[in-house]
Amino acid sequence: MVEPGNTGSAQPREPADEPVVIVGAGLAGARAAEAVRAGSAGRVVLIGEETEAPYIRPPLSKEYLTGSAERDVVDVHPVGWYAEHAIERIAGHRAAVLDRGAHRLTLDDGRSVRYSRLILATGASPRPFPGPGASLPGVHYLRSLADSTRLRAALAEGGRRVVIIGTGWIGLEVAAAAKGYGNDVILLGRGAVPLASAIGAELGRVFEELHRDNGVHLGTNTDVVELEGETRSGGTRVTGVRLSDRTLVRADLVVVGLGATPNTQLALGSGLDVDNGIAVSATFATHDDDVFAVGDVANVYHPRLGHRLRVEHWANADTAGAAAGRAVLGDSTEYDAIPYFYTDQFDLGMEYSGFGDLARSAEVVFRGDRAGRKFVAFWLADGQVVAGMNVNVWDVNETVQRLIRSGVRVDANRLADETIALEDLLTPSPG
Repeated sequence: MVEPGNTGSAQPREPADEPVVIVGAGLAGARAAEAVRAGSAGRVVLIGEETEAPYIRPPLSKEYLTGSAERDVVDVHPVGWYAEHAIERIAGHRAAVLDRGAHRLTLDDGRSVRYSRLILATGASPRPFPGPGASLPGVHYLRSLADSTRLRAALAEGGRRVVIIGTGWIGLEVAAAAKGYGNDVILLGRGAVPLASAIGAELGRVFEELHRDNGVHLGTNTDVVELEGETRSGGTRVTGVRLSDRTLVRADLVVVGLGATPNTQLALGSGLDVDNGIAVSATFATHDDDVFAVGDVANVYHPRLGHRLRVEHWANADTAGAAAGRAVLGDSTEYDAIPYFYTDQFDLGMEYSGFGDLARSAEVVFRGDRAGRKFVAFWLADGQVVAGMNVNVWDVNETVQRLIRSGVRVDANRLADETIALEDLLTPSPG
């Protein structure tokens, strides 16, 4: 199925005098620039709000935050790579206005940049705490390298009361990092079980037990309504969080992890279609033939699902960024990657592949030692594997993805049976 904006043509576009411009210098933008350069000798301009060269985000809540890795672990490329490949960087500036009729961007310093074709890879921003006190000193958000550096320094002091609002992936990863520095950690969430909206309550309890076993205090079914501060000799800073029942939880620092919202302001101002991100086809095309979108900001039509899907995980930025760069040059291949992400918390490592939409009403089948946190979980819908999660079990994710993509019907008992190799399940069950 071809969505509007996808011509289906595999013919490469003719080069234009103006450059291909990419707005957003994160992983998706960097991969798009790399792919455009690989397929074209024309000018490529990469515009980013941060002064840093493009970097990847997973280490910001994992190994960089924990102190087990240093700054260079996050770089997509060494900074000199961009000049060596004739990719022009405009760093430390935001694209403020998009005039699609004139094929022109106006930057926040008043400069104009014209384009032949444009890729919007503007990413997402953390949701701010919605109540009073959101901007008090000592309140941290985690999105950028600078955010992670500040939080790492604060956590590394140790012996502090750290309150984390939000029991999603960021909240749990920060909790593990904070505990590793010897802090007293309190994790607060509205839901009854952490991660229930992402992976369901049954698997969410695995992570709940992991954190409780490692000394994290969990408050579930909890609503934080205010962040409170006090003025002391060093100035005003956050000192606690107020719950809806008026309980005050003391805090030396607070981390807000309430998810992210796509940065669609530029697209909205130019009249592009926006619906939980910039609406694009399976080839990242908007309804404007010369404007594409990719990464966290893009709501991309997925041919397997038959509807659009916005994916914020790094693997999507990596592979989709490159695919969008090729699409700008005329590649009509539809993007149908299976979403993938991973986490590291305490002694638990996990990889997940699959479609959350299809997994919500699916049967969960366990293979391995669930109590010992060494297993593979499968979500089985109408006999087909639609998602899989390997916990402290390695070298199986590729096979899990093959099972999902194959659509083969699998008997739940065979799926759970460790004496049967996963590869053997790619063959339809007898009978």
